[in-house]
Amino acid sequence: MDADVAIIGLGPAGLQAAIHAARKKVKVVALGKSESSALNKAEVVNFFGILSMAGPELLRIGREQAKNFGATIVEEDVMKVVKDGDEFKIITETDLEIRAKAVVLAMGASRAKLNVPGEASLVGRGVSYCASCDAGFFRGRTVAVIGEESEAAESAILLTEYAAKVIWVHRELKVSPNMLQKAAAAKVEMVPGDPTKIEGEASVTGLELKDGRRLDVQGVFITLGAKGSMELALELGLLPDPSGRIRVDENCRTDMEMVYACGDVTGSPWQLARAVGQGAIAGDNAARAVRQEKS
Repeated sequence: MDADVAIIGLGPAGLQAAIHAARKKVKVVALGKSESSALNKAEVVNFFGILSMAGPELLRIGREQAKNFGATIVEEDVMKVVKDGDEFKIITETDLEIRAKAVVLAMGASRAKLNVPGEASLVGRGVSYCASCDAGFFRGRTVAVIGEESEAAESAILLTEYAAKVIWVHRELKVSPNMLQKAAAAKVEMVPGDPTKIEGEASVTGLELKDGRRLDVQGVFITLGAKGSMELALELGLLPDPSGRIRVDENCRTDMEMVYACGDVTGSPWQLARAVGQGAIAGDNAARAVRQEKS
């Protein structure tokens, strides 16, 4: 599938970027899952012109608006985005390939925590939230990946290239059959369970599950969602700050030509109004760049 502008993220920033880019009559493809947006669990009471509205309803309306202006919505998680010559190549969880002239990153804030004993004290000592950042530190070790969605699958598969053994601990799986097949082919061990404690003092030594089982692991990768801003930015060659924030200028341009970012990926305040405003700027400027118009 070819596009002029590919937008990664179906939250308020990504959908507003899709609306503004599509209005300029360029081919727009917006990818992601709206249920991953923080707005999906919110009640909106402080946005101009809306007294009160459930977040999921606002997202539904946004998707319809984007479609009505001509954007194509692909409700799949993005697994990879790379620069390929003068274009960008984006691969989804079902191996759908999109080639685009410009990219807008609007994945929202990442790094959801598990919030179990041992997690906070062992960050950097065996607990990680980024497999592509830290996989190399676990060569020859046994590691656990915790999560149910596409990032967990991708992380588990990547870690098999480094670790001696990879155990994917999950509750209710929410990934495509394609990703499950890839994990099985990579010999990832699947373990249904609910983690309750990460063991260790100087470093991780084990993972306890709710039913009393204990896994002997030296690393724990917490991957509770879709692939995050830090991982995708690194694949492109962008360097986020330690919190995962992507730097942009007043036109929502990143340090890489034809790559824009908007919403929570660019930092706080994490507010709907800011996300929508940046989405409009990013979508408009990405479309202008494709059309080679001056902003």
